Amino acid sequence: MALVYKVCLVFLFPLPCFGVGWDLAQKFILVAGPLSDDLVSNLNFQSGLLREPLNSATGQSNYLCNGPSFPSLPPYFAELRASGVTHFKVFLPWTRILPEANARNPNRTNVECYKQLLRTLKAADIEPVLILHQKRLPKSLETRLALSKSVTFTDLFVEYAEFSFASFGDLVDTWLTFGSLPEDVERLSRGDPLALPWQVLASAHEKAYEIYHEKYAAEDGKVSISLDVSDAGLVSARSLLTSILDSLDFLSLNLQYNCESEAAFQKFLHELQHMGTNNMGILLFSLKFHECSSLQENRFATVASIFSAISEVQAWAIGYDVNCVMNSSSVQAICLYTGNLASQPKAKETLIPTIAPLSSYQAVWERFASQPELERDSFLLDLFPNSFLWGTSTGSFNVEGAWREGGKGESIWDQYGHQGHAHMNQTADVACDSYHKLDYDVYLLRGLRPNIYKFSISWPRVFANGSKSSLNPQGVDYYNKLIDSLLDSNIEPAVTLFHWDLPRALQDLGGWQNESIVAAFAEYAEFCFATFGDRVKFWITFHEPWVISYAGYGTGQHPPGITDAAVASYQVAHVILKAHSQAWHVYDTQYRPEQHGKVGIVLNSDWAEPKTPSSAEDVRAAERYLHFMLGWFAHPIFVNGDYPEVLKSQIQEKNQQCSTPVAKLPGFTDEEKQQVKGTADFFGLSHYTSRLISAPVNHSCAPTYEDIGDFSQHVDPSWPQTAAPWLYAVPWGLRRLLLFVSKEYTGTTRVPIYIADNGAPTDDGGDLVNDTVRVDYYRLYINEALKAIKQDEVDVQAYIARSLIDGFEGPAGYSQRFGLHQVNFEDANRQRTPKESAYFFSTIIENNGFPSTVSRKFIQPLRKDVSIPPRLPSLPASEVPSKAKVVWEKFSKQTDLERDTYFYGTFPEDFLWGVSSSAYQTEGGWDADGKGPSIWDNFTHIPGNVKNNDTGDIACDSYNKVDEDLYLLRALRVNTYRFSLAWPRIFPNGRNHSINNYGVDYYNRLIDGLLARNITPMVTLHHWDLPQALQDIGGWENPVMVELFDNFADFCFQAFGDRVKFWITFNEPIAISVPGYDTGLFPPNVKDNPGNASYSVTHAILKAHARVYHTYDQKYRESQKGVISLSLNMDWVEPKTLNDPRDVEAADRYLQFMGGWFAHPIFKNGDYPDAMKWKVGNRSELQKLPSSRLPGFTQEEKDYIRGTADVFCLNYYTAGIIKHSTTRLKPYSYEYDQERVLEIDPSWPSSALENMRAVPWGLRRLLNWIKEEYSNPPIYITENGVGLKAKSDVDDTSRIFYYKTHIDEVLKAYKLDGVNVRGYVAWSFMDYFEWLNGYEPRFGLHQVDFENPNRPRTPKRSAIYYSGIIRQNGIPLPKEEEFLYGEFPENFYWSVASAAYQIEGAWRADGKGLSIWDQFAHTPLKISNDENGDVACDSYHKMEADLAILKDLQVTHYRFSISWTRILPDGTTKYINEAGLKYYERLVDALLAANIQPQVTIYHWDLPQALQDVGGWENETIIQKFKDYAEILFQRFGEKVKFWITLNEPYAIANIGYGYGVSAPGISARPGRAPYIVGHNLIKAHAEVWHLYNETYRPKQGGLISLSISAEWAEPKNPAKQEDLDAARRYVQFFAGWFAHPIFRNGDYSEVMKRRIQERSVGQSRLPEFTESEKQRIKGTFDFFGLNHYTTVLASNLNYSSLFTSYDADRGVASITDRSWLGSGSFWLKVTPFGFRRLLKWIKEEYNDPPIYVTENGISERIDGGFNDTWRIHYLRSYINEALKGIVLDGVDLRGYTVWSLMDNFEWAVGFAERFGLYYTNFTDPNLSRIPKESSKYYSSIIRCNGFPDPATGPHLCLESQSGGTTMAPTSSSARPIDNSAMKVQFLGLDLTLSNAEVGLYVLFSLFLMSVLGIALFSYLYRKRTKKASQNSF
Repeated sequence: MALVYKVCLVFLFPLPCFGVGWDLAQKFILVAGPLSDDLVSNLNFQSGLLREPLNSATGQSNYLCNGPSFPSLPPYFAELRASGVTHFKVFLPWTRILPEANARNPNRTNVECYKQLLRTLKAADIEPVLILHQKRLPKSLETRLALSKSVTFTDLFVEYAEFSFASFGDLVDTWLTFGSLPEDVERLSRGDPLALPWQVLASAHEKAYEIYHEKYAAEDGKVSISLDVSDAGLVSARSLLTSILDSLDFLSLNLQYNCESEAAFQKFLHELQHMGTNNMGILLFSLKFHECSSLQENRFATVASIFSAISEVQAWAIGYDVNCVMNSSSVQAICLYTGNLASQPKAKETLIPTIAPLSSYQAVWERFASQPELERDSFLLDLFPNSFLWGTSTGSFNVEGAWREGGKGESIWDQYGHQGHAHMNQTADVACDSYHKLDYDVYLLRGLRPNIYKFSISWPRVFANGSKSSLNPQGVDYYNKLIDSLLDSNIEPAVTLFHWDLPRALQDLGGWQNESIVAAFAEYAEFCFATFGDRVKFWITFHEPWVISYAGYGTGQHPPGITDAAVASYQVAHVILKAHSQAWHVYDTQYRPEQHGKVGIVLNSDWAEPKTPSSAEDVRAAERYLHFMLGWFAHPIFVNGDYPEVLKSQIQEKNQQCSTPVAKLPGFTDEEKQQVKGTADFFGLSHYTSRLISAPVNHSCAPTYEDIGDFSQHVDPSWPQTAAPWLYAVPWGLRRLLLFVSKEYTGTTRVPIYIADNGAPTDDGGDLVNDTVRVDYYRLYINEALKAIKQDEVDVQAYIARSLIDGFEGPAGYSQRFGLHQVNFEDANRQRTPKESAYFFSTIIENNGFPSTVSRKFIQPLRKDVSIPPRLPSLPASEVPSKAKVVWEKFSKQTDLERDTYFYGTFPEDFLWGVSSSAYQTEGGWDADGKGPSIWDNFTHIPGNVKNNDTGDIACDSYNKVDEDLYLLRALRVNTYRFSLAWPRIFPNGRNHSINNYGVDYYNRLIDGLLARNITPMVTLHHWDLPQALQDIGGWENPVMVELFDNFADFCFQAFGDRVKFWITFNEPIAISVPGYDTGLFPPNVKDNPGNASYSVTHAILKAHARVYHTYDQKYRESQKGVISLSLNMDWVEPKTLNDPRDVEAADRYLQFMGGWFAHPIFKNGDYPDAMKWKVGNRSELQKLPSSRLPGFTQEEKDYIRGTADVFCLNYYTAGIIKHSTTRLKPYSYEYDQERVLEIDPSWPSSALENMRAVPWGLRRLLNWIKEEYSNPPIYITENGVGLKAKSDVDDTSRIFYYKTHIDEVLKAYKLDGVNVRGYVAWSFMDYFEWLNGYEPRFGLHQVDFENPNRPRTPKRSAIYYSGIIRQNGIPLPKEEEFLYGEFPENFYWSVASAAYQIEGAWRADGKGLSIWDQFAHTPLKISNDENGDVACDSYHKMEADLAILKDLQVTHYRFSISWTRILPDGTTKYINEAGLKYYERLVDALLAANIQPQVTIYHWDLPQALQDVGGWENETIIQKFKDYAEILFQRFGEKVKFWITLNEPYAIANIGYGYGVSAPGISARPGRAPYIVGHNLIKAHAEVWHLYNETYRPKQGGLISLSISAEWAEPKNPAKQEDLDAARRYVQFFAGWFAHPIFRNGDYSEVMKRRIQERSVGQSRLPEFTESEKQRIKGTFDFFGLNHYTTVLASNLNYSSLFTSYDADRGVASITDRSWLGSGSFWLKVTPFGFRRLLKWIKEEYNDPPIYVTENGISERIDGGFNDTWRIHYLRSYINEALKGIVLDGVDLRGYTVWSLMDNFEWAVGFAERFGLYYTNFTDPNLSRIPKESSKYYSSIIRCNGFPDPATGPHLCLESQSGGTTMAPTSSSARPIDNSAMKVQFLGLDLTLSNAEVGLYVLFSLFLMSVLGIALFSYLYRKRTKKASQNSF
């Protein structure tokens, strides 16, 4: 009773302070409480209800009534009463009393529980003070408020209060309605529409007060409300107190008393007095002190000062809160229970002082142990903090694949998979192929929109063998690109340094058991910090080290597969902790000051619940489980640098219990502890599931994880199981684990917690996309994280979902799918498809949690994206023909080079990039939510109208998939999205009295979603889907449609125009007019009035468009500031004969009938084009009609229509060729009216639709026509795309080619032609219903699976490509294609080449024998035009002519071949033809005399026929014969020839000659065997000749000898596809490596060749084998690498049937070419200079940097008489510059370059059709004259300059012509060839382009001829007249 006495001392003497009516002895309130969970748990422990007390850091969680605790309460309450306490606080939880917020459905159990608690208090003579509401509102409250607008919060609270008064009134006299007003106000403020929460609370209190006193008040019953008071006074609104003053029986204050500001408290009391509270008693319901430094010594003085202040204002003090006020009395016990518990245990003499502290685990478990399921599983609607981070994750070995790509070293997981340990022997060799699909993954991330992306760096990809000495630059480049791409997409990279994939080289040294790995890891980490740390701000050293230690070295389930849980597992953990801490310190000391990042660790842990809650052993076992799993790593890092005591003592105890030590836990030195402690800036927590833990029944000494820890794991069978057998969904475990982590590890250090991995797998069967189970998992787990933040105040700052995509899941392989995106592992494309969980998680991210209400937000439109152009001018009528003739004159004479050269550049910054769709094609929901039927609904429901009877009933289901569409639009990066409004969805019957709000809401949601993603809506009002109700009254043939359409548009402007700034009235109105009302192919299927209806319908459409335009202009434009137009579909056409006026007019007429029909009235003069009016009018007259079938406009209508468009919107797909045709007059027909025939060039690339071939250059010309015809208006391309016919076309290379070329033509139009292009919109966003063709043609950038009811969308490769175009805002010049100025090395060989059979002729001269090419060329049908090389260029007789042009070229070398049969007519040394030898001797001597070094090819395909007759190269005896032949050449020419080539292009000899048979000797019968035998013999023959020269002749002659290998470079068709990469490599290895690998590597064929051919052979391989001695003899038989290169291909995998045995089938590669590549005169040769450089670099790296001589490189043309070969100049310039880059930038040892060829010659099977020569050979001239082409002069200038001198440092003398010819200096951009615009010549004193000069020359020549003829005629007439005059004179 000491407390009471002291209180009396303070308060009895100033009696006035207690007022009248209060009996101090009986009525003064000394209030304690409330109960807390920790307090009750300790009481239970003291009472024997628990084996061990639980501890909490805070101890302040309010106790929730629980019957089993009651036995421990009476003694406690008795102690309190004995200490002087009179009252006790009881917080009544509304949510537990009325969980449904309905008094008719209370929780009877909880009501009875609280009654029992109150009775217990009363029994102890303590009065309860009952607080009706404190903090938490029932979840159902918001539901009831939302469902009924008539029900208010006040109603519901009063209902609850009345229920409480009735239920507990007999036990309670003192009531508080609200216990924490500020918190209540905050919670109510979040709701809607409670805008004034203070008033709401006041009203609720007043009504509750009134009811209490009217119905339930006891004699001493009192009601109040608790008011908060701080230094500043009343925290609650003062108006609140004033308004409820009459509804208070006393003042209850929550006082925060500031000892330094007593005056403030006194001021507050005076204010209370002025408010009229004089006669009210004051209860200090909660009393807290701050700024009271001497509180412990002066508590009574402080309290006395408070009550003295109260007495001074003559207020009544009726009581106060005694919690923690006094230390010196027995009331101290109250402090121990309601605040921090005493830290020192006391003897068990009294109950209260002996309570022991609880551990963190016990406190958490005890807090939730009695939590009802209803409360545990309740869903919290609230938001995460604004700075919360959302992310997703992957691990390198799970997703990257490319296990041996780009120098990556082998990891332990690679080895694990290859040993067959994973499910179904699956491996991670390819996995998701993310190494190649970086752009795909970032694309998905943009759609998901996380803040962070957690990925890991593969240690062996960066350091192949684990050390920096094995640094792999390609791996570094990959991660640099990934990081940069993430940041470019506004996603922060969170990088894990180690995610289990240890370099195998380090494991071979012991791995994590070897302490030396600590230094290796630190070296690796430091490199990563230094390399990536400028951009990476979140670092994770280790991901789940427990898994490494436990599964990798304990159970052996993971690699390295070591089973030693007792020793190795602990040793590994010890080393990992050291490695982690060292890496952390490296960052902290060296990089943090500049990089300012964070370094942490991710630890995985289950939550552990005791299996038997009442069992203290199970509680302790569960706690041990957590310390063995989580504390093992967390305790050293986050607590004290050492393992947790529980872990250490358990292992120690276990070792003592067993006869021999079971486990060995290493110890840290004190220094190591300091090194480890505190080494994390955040706590990364990986959590998936929970476990029920029990103590073992029988203790075991087995060295297992569980036996050492003395625990057993169980699961509750009611927990939902996932596809992973270890993972059960237990969401509430996450919240408990987070609270445990906070209490145990992070609470005191303020280290934030990041949930770094959380997710659940589905299996690999069933529906892989509609993963609703995963959605539920995420929803519940994320909500538990939210509860931890909001209700438990845990500092969680991030949530990362596992994982971005499905991946390789270790032992489970691909059978468990954790991804938010499905990966199709059965398809080499590894396409990724967003799952439902991806869309769900994206929504969570967007909303930042779970908002209580989701309402439409007003979003400001993106006005900056659509510039409003000035009003378009009025223009005069078009000419006939129109400005098309200007375009044809400008472009139609372009060479292919000028037309097709790829152009680089970018568009203006405000350029619009978009994709398009239309309502009927995408939305589906054809009759959903009140939508009316459209004409397309009715049309498609009639069988036979549409292919496969497809309909748009569901289509892409976009009506129900707004979020899905927005997801992919955001990923695509578009800044505009064009879609149409379904008229019948908004006006079901087409009229404005039938508004369908569901439809309006759908479009509002779409528009708002677009704007929220910074995407401008581009809205089409009518895209063909007319309401059927309007068609029933005639549709567009009914004039009333003009008004009805205006009504619809007006409504749309009003409803959406505040956000939509780009309107399109009609899409392709021609499709409405002609197929709809003329041919009847489209709905409404009208075809009974052809030649009339289409014109009348267009007439109406133009009027409707103009009406809508004026409506917008007059009513909305000023406020909405948008633009409006219509989209016109136009093809480009070319006249079949440009100089035929009838074809020209027909082509122009086509343009006017298609585009001018609509554009001319709107953009010109309000009327139809004259070409159309005249033609239809004239034909109507011929048809005996009284007037034209083409309606006319009145002048008023013309004025009304003219200028009704702000911009020109164009849909373009294809082009055609037009020829004039006189068509029939009957029947009347729109098509016949045009009098033309449309043709298509079959060489144009095809598509799924025959009439839509790809003609990109047509788009540029069409844009130019619009510019010229309509005065260059702002143009938006609103549709452009291509349809492909394939159900699955995710690898849509053809579509990429289409966009690549068409967008480039738009760029040319903008940059080169000045066309005012403002935007480009691709058709289409995704695969749609394509009208009459149903779902067969696929136009989409995203694939839609129409066979799946979920309509999953999968990004195609074209989507990734298009997003890259958008990102770059066009097509900037790649860095690698920039032109390099510079010189080649000194003494560089500049050469030109020829071959004997191709140039010599003289096929039977001077004893020459027959070669296989003589035989082949004289065989019918083998050579084009039956040509042959009998004469060829006749070089055998024209040596001087050849020497002359060689000198003119100024080459340093000349490569030619010797004809075997000219030396040895039958191929053997039986007869040596001396005449042949002398010919070559003269040639060599002449070359040397001209200072030109000979480069001699010994064999260039012209095998003696006599040898072929005995098998040729298939006969092994030819090896010796070839050697004999070569020796004769060495003997006769070796002193003078220092450069020898044994064989030219052995590939061509072997495969083309003996496989395909299209080259001599024409053998094709054994394509799977003969080529390999021939190749085998060629290699051995080369080796023998090389050794002959090397051993016998080199010592004296000192020359070089090797062979020339032909090689095309191959790029993967899809560079993001491992299969294509492998195919490209295979292509090159089979092409070049076939011969290079044995000679330049190891004497044997490459492994890929041997393996592939063996796999496809039956029994023994068809590829011959070399003996070991042969390998040694072949290896190294080279002095240089002779390379013949022309072009590049795109390679992809092609699996041939096993029935085919051929070189191609063995290689298994399909090849195509890129359409943007320039062509040549040869179908196989495309201009691809980049491939040349890459091939050179490949040779360097593949064959150990040999000296390289390019022995052939050139291009063909099929132009007879073309001297101005700009195409070849472009080729040479580009290729030679790539060679220079190879030397300068790549370090290639390139020593010479040779052009093929010196002159046009016999080009094998194509005869003389293809011309490769630098000199033109006139084969029709008997003299076979050699005429220099411009390319010869250009090549000569390169030789003189030894490269490309920089113009900036000029002038350069070497560029000046030395022969009077024209020399072209290189231009500044490698992106453009030298064309007419770049090459100029002096002509008659003028600077003219070559083409203009050529024209001028022809004109001058013509004038000259005319002058000559004129003079001749004049002379003739003069002579005749003179003669006649002379006769007359006689």
